[in-house]
Order: sequence, then structure tokens, then C-alpha cells
Amino acid sequence: MRDADGLDEEGRTDAALRTAAAFDLRRPARQSEPFIFNSPHSGRIYPESFLAMSRLDRKAIRRSEDHFVDELFSGVVDLGAPLLAANFPRAWLDVNREPYELDPRMFDGPLPPFANIGSMRVAGGLGTIPRLVAENMDIYRGRLSVDEGLSRIEQVYRPYHASLRKVIAQTHVQFGKAILIDCHSMPANVRVAGGGRRPDIIIGDRYGASAAHDLSRAAVSHLSRLGYHVVRNKPYAGGFITEHYGRPGRGLHALQLEINRGLYVNEDTLERTAGFDLLKADLKDFAAMMMAHVREDPVGDRLAAE
Repeated sequence: MRDADGLDEEGRTDAALRTAAAFDLRRPARQSEPFIFNSPHSGRIYPESFLAMSRLDRKAIRRSEDHFVDELFSGVVDLGAPLLAANFPRAWLDVNREPYELDPRMFDGPLPPFANIGSMRVAGGLGTIPRLVAENMDIYRGRLSVDEGLSRIEQVYRPYHASLRKVIAQTHVQFGKAILIDCHSMPANVRVAGGGRRPDIIIGDRYGASAAHDLSRAAVSHLSRLGYHVVRNKPYAGGFITEHYGRPGRGLHALQLEINRGLYVNEDTLERTAGFDLLKADLKDFAAMMMAHVREDPVGDRLAAE
């Protein structure tokens, strides 16, 4: 049940983000496709203690959410592919980062020596425990305890990635290949440098490092056929998940999809618009096209070793 601001009423407690409820792995009755879909930033259960720490109101703190992306891709389960979806919010913990990309300025004591305190993402306020949400808005009123930050990583980040690794490995064993589609959304005002038209969808493959070129080309082609303006790698080439799990030489492929929020959500009210249902149907069609491409195209047989 959701209240007027979009938060889950039953989720505004710390207990709601214990490991068992922190994320959902939605599996088909039988996995029939070598695809895994992942929605790491669409979580909207906000612990009450976290909201109390924040200087932001209940709407502003949601600015970094990938709004309803888990719902947009929910149809893939009917097609025979699993979907992993976070319930915790990105502003609380970002699993699309290294496990310990931490900003020492956020904490009241020294971080462990293995923490990566010098990454560009940390410098930008967007580490594993983010300092900012979109539009450079500071999240916290004061400093966090080191134990608080590390507990989020140990109790939620690590189980999330363990679940993702397991389903990828199981898929790889079953099919000889595994194709991860990492699902995200982007602000409606995103533009590509040198281009006047806003992209509807950006496909990221780390400039060919995380997936076979054939998969990236097929994704662009199928989405374009559905009527979307699609670009590749700019300005989003893929984050930690795409980079970490994409190993094309081993038959492990990862593509990141960034969907323009202007297609389906009002960014002021954070409510679904009339375009939501059409986009959801198109994304299910896109997933079916990709699955058929891998099944039927001879190039698909090479994905295990390309």
C-alpha cells in the first residue's frame, strides 16, 4: 500500500530493509531464456531512521530514483527471464558502485583502509553511500557513523550482489551464455553533446567492452523499430554493474538501458503519465525481440565464446 507521496507505508521502518525484504528476485516458473534483467535503482522503501537523518523532504529525496523501472520491465518474467529488483532506495545505498566507494567527509570516524575514497563517483557525491541526490542536493543533516555505512554494505549490498552473481552463474551453466540487461532511467532533460534531440533510450556497453557488438546493435535496432530515438554509450556507457559482470570473452554479456523519464513519469509529481502503459508494453516487446534474436540469429550461437 502506498501513501500520497509514493512511499510504501509498510516500508518506512528499518525492519523493512532486512535482507529478506531488501530486494526481490522474481523468477519465471521455468527460465527459458539466457537473459537476466536487473533494476538496482527503482527501490522506494525508505527507512524511517534514514528520513530522519535527511535534510530533504519525502519528495525531494526521491529525485535519484529510477521511478517504476521495475514495473516497466515486469513483463520479462512472463517471457521466461528472471528480474532482480531493489526495494531499498538508491539514495540510501547504491549497488551500482564498488562495495566501498565511500566519502570520508560523510563519516564521523576513519574509514577502513580498503575503502576507495578517491574515485570520480565519490568526488561527485555519488558513492556507494551517496552524499547527494540529483541536482546536487545534500542528503544528510550531519555525519554518519562508520558502522552505519558499513552495515548497509554488509547487510544489503553484499547479499544483493550475491543474488545477482548466483542467477547469472546459473543462467550461464544452463545456456552456455548469460545476458544481463541492467535497467535504469534518466532525467528528461538529458541531451547528447552535439545533438539537439533528446534521446529516448541510451544503450551502454562500455564501448564494446561489456557485451558483444551484435547484441548492442540488435538492441539499438529493435528499439528504433519500436519508434524510439536511441543512442549508444553517450552520455551513459554503463556503471559498475555493467563493467563488473560483462565478460564477453566468457559468454557473459551486460547491457545498460537508460530510459528517458519524460516518456512515462511526471518528474514534478512523480506520478505515472499516460505513456507508462505503452512504454511497458514496448519494453516487453523489445525483450521478446532480443530473446528471439539470440535464439534465431546464427550470431547468437557465438555469444558463448565471442
